[in-house]
Order: sequence, then structure tokens, then C-alpha cells
Amino acid sequence: MQILRRLSISCLLIGALLLTTVSLVRANPFYQTEAEGEGIFQQKCVGCHTLGGGKLVGPDLLGVTERREPGWLRSFISAPDQVLTSGDPLALQLLQENNNVKMPNLGLTAAEVEALLVFLKNPGATTGPVNIPTGGKPDAGERLFTGETGLANGGTGCIACHSVAGVGTLGGGNLGPDLTQVLTRYGGEAGLASALASLPFPTMGPVFADHPLSIADQADLLAFFNQTSQRSQAAADITPWFWGAGIAGALALFGLMLISWPRQRISISDRLRKKA
Repeated sequence: MQILRRLSISCLLIGALLLTTVSLVRANPFYQTEAEGEGIFQQKCVGCHTLGGGKLVGPDLLGVTERREPGWLRSFISAPDQVLTSGDPLALQLLQENNNVKMPNLGLTAAEVEALLVFLKNPGATTGPVNIPTGGKPDAGERLFTGETGLANGGTGCIACHSVAGVGTLGGGNLGPDLTQVLTRYGGEAGLASALASLPFPTMGPVFADHPLSIADQADLLAFFNQTSQRSQAAADITPWFWGAGIAGALALFGLMLISWPRQRISISDRLRKKA
């Protein structure tokens, strides 16, 4: 009897311990905290999103856990590329609303995703407006882009992976996207300035982790991309007029030919009769 009593007590204690563990896991998945999630947000997300500071490259994430279903958020944060490929209508709508800039797959673990969700549910504080560096020079930014001038902290020149229309005698790299209209795609100076400050892209993170862009480099590159965007837009504005003028000229020439050709035929016929 004493042995059975001891076994019963042991089973009760083990059961109570298991129930307590399950309760803790449900209350806080993977034991993640707001502080851990905030660190991930500052490292991975702040380049494209704010918390109450308005839209940047992507939407403002303040209150996102109330606007979106937890399961959808978990899937999209974990693998946005896969959600987009699946044809998810909400993901496609967000893509269209944000200038077709795709959120990169950040390679977050399940634990990191849960930590980020815990933080987004209770961020504690909002983020202020983006600090846009001023005083940059477009020509200095172009030299930084092409690598003619080295970046202050020793990072790789942009042209190794990117291109800009009309810049560089041999063009540029194709590992990254064309940056001619990057200012427009990123929603203006605030969005691009935020991205340049943190470079929150998986392919760029390892390259610039120990070589961040200096404030001066950010200002010059921002001025350069502002100029390329304006130049590209001006060319786009001129193109319809150019084609319109060309078509109008061709039609006018064709009309003159229609008018003059019969007269030339009559004149030639008269000459032939006179000779005959």
C-alpha cells in the first residue's frame, strides 16, 4: 500500500509539472519576450517599416496584429516569397499598394517569428519620423555608386550588384535590381533614407554588417538616386512627345507623297508623248 501511495503521489506531481509547462508554452510560445522581438524589429524591419511613424517602403506596422490574422502574419513573416507565389490575394494587394516592392525572405527562425509577433502585439513605444540626411551631392553619390570613390567604411561599391541607366561604361551587376527608379519604388526620400541607413536585405546584410554606410555616404547616394529618378522621369515624359512627333511627321510625308505622286505621273506621261 505504501508503494502504491508513493507512486500515486509521483504521478500527480509529474502531471502537475506537465500541465504547468504546457500552460507556459501556450502563454508565451518559444519563451520569447518583447525585448527579443524589439531587437529583431530594429535589426530586420526598421529599414522598411515604422510603428506609428507612417508608411515607408512597406506599411506602418502599429496595430498590425489586430488588422491581420495571427496565422497569416506568421506565414507571411516567415516566408513572404512563398505566400506571394501561392497567389494569396492579401499579399498581392499589399504588393500593389507598395509599388511592387517585394518583402524579402529574412530567413527568420520560428522562434524569431514568435518573438517578433509578441513585440508587435505590444510594442510599448512608437518610432519617430525618419531622419533624412541632407547636404548630399549627386556627383559624389555617382562616384560612390560606381566605386570610383570608396565608401567611408570600406563597403563594396553598389555597381558590383546593381545598375543605373546611363551610369558606368560597362553597365552594372545583375545580382540586385536596377536602381534607376529606386527613390520612387521606395516611396520617396524617407523610405530610401531608412533603407540606406540599415540595409535590411538578406544579400546585403553579410556584406555591410561590418561596413555600414556613413551618414555622408547616405546623403550623397540619396542625392544621386534623387537625380536619377528625376532624369528617368523626364525621359519618360519626353518619350510620348517624341513618338507622337515622329508619327505625325511620317503621316505628313506620306500625305505629301500621295498628293505629288499623281502629278509626277502626269508630267512623265506628257513628256513621253511629246518625245513620241
